[in-house]
Amino acid sequence: MRIPPARVTIPEEDLDEMTTCLRRVLKSGRLTLGPFTEEFESAFRSVAGTEYTIAVNRGTSALEIILRCLGVNGKTVIVPTNTFFATPAAVLHAGGRVKLLDVAPHLMINSADLEEAIDSNVAAVVVVHIGGYVHPEIKAITEICEAGHVPLIEDAAHAHGSTFDGYPAGNFGTAGAFSFYPTKVITAAEGGMITTDDPAVYKKARTLRDQGKAEFGANFHTELGYNWRMSELSAVVGLAQLRRLHEFIATRTMVASKYAEGLATIPKIERLAFPENSKPNFYKYLAILADTNQKRELKRRLKDEFDISLSGEVYETPCHSQPVFQTEQIERFGSLDRSEDLCGRHVCLPIFSDMTVEEVEYVLASTRTALE
Repeated sequence: MRIPPARVTIPEEDLDEMTTCLRRVLKSGRLTLGPFTEEFESAFRSVAGTEYTIAVNRGTSALEIILRCLGVNGKTVIVPTNTFFATPAAVLHAGGRVKLLDVAPHLMINSADLEEAIDSNVAAVVVVHIGGYVHPEIKAITEICEAGHVPLIEDAAHAHGSTFDGYPAGNFGTAGAFSFYPTKVITAAEGGMITTDDPAVYKKARTLRDQGKAEFGANFHTELGYNWRMSELSAVVGLAQLRRLHEFIATRTMVASKYAEGLATIPKIERLAFPENSKPNFYKYLAILADTNQKRELKRRLKDEFDISLSGEVYETPCHSQPVFQTEQIERFGSLDRSEDLCGRHVCLPIFSDMTVEEVEYVLASTRTALE
């Protein structure tokens, strides 16, 4: 049995619907920011529970637009070092400086570290819902940001449909940024979504995404924007996928439950625990090993002997160790030792929105053998 690192799930019946809608789009001549984009934005509001949503071409664009809306140019933005390149890169592209913070075993910034790191030059704080897990620490982080009048941005690229205490990801801060990259729980081929309750952010974000134009059909520019528009083709795919979100999460939750049960009987590996009131979408299924060497050997054996490719780590190399971020625009706060340790010891077991019980059992049996 071959298990790939990721698998895009598009049911056959959805292909027929998409094809019909794509024909309508192509025949209409309205290929960007049209009715399907508006419908996608409207439908996604029910997922994030926010007043406003703005569809854009990339999750990275969503982050940068939010940062520009909040005026971070020349100021500092706090970012966890255990995140994807795009998170700190968006800050730099928006003209800001980055202060990298360590993460705790739950893979989110610690509120105690955050309180110490915030100063008068901090224009925003970014939290990242790694793997689709929204940890209870988000409550303390939100309170700290509110008390200090510092905007909180959620990098929710992994977290479509994830909740904590019934509140959805993208709903805790001033604004949230989602990604629809092909490997995500739902995809639009490419694309992103901004979520917010702030009317000022909403208005400016809509202007920035369309070359800074005050109106879509007018050649009158009020902001230094960029081409961050979502195409109608992406919106068609995104809408069909969004209708499957709860079904996809249910399958992933089933897979996660079987992984948790199986890993409990396998020595040398532990699942990333989460509290009962946190409901991940299980974009990734994280497990922790004893050390980096064990991780390297497990990945090699699963690939060579069982044809199982583990899903990409989140993340193997923290941002402070990335060559591109060795710049004066990046500040390291503290030792960042916890992130280095967790980045070195975790793996992500394969998980898809159409994964079968047989595939899950094969991964577990192979992992047991590889570790023994």
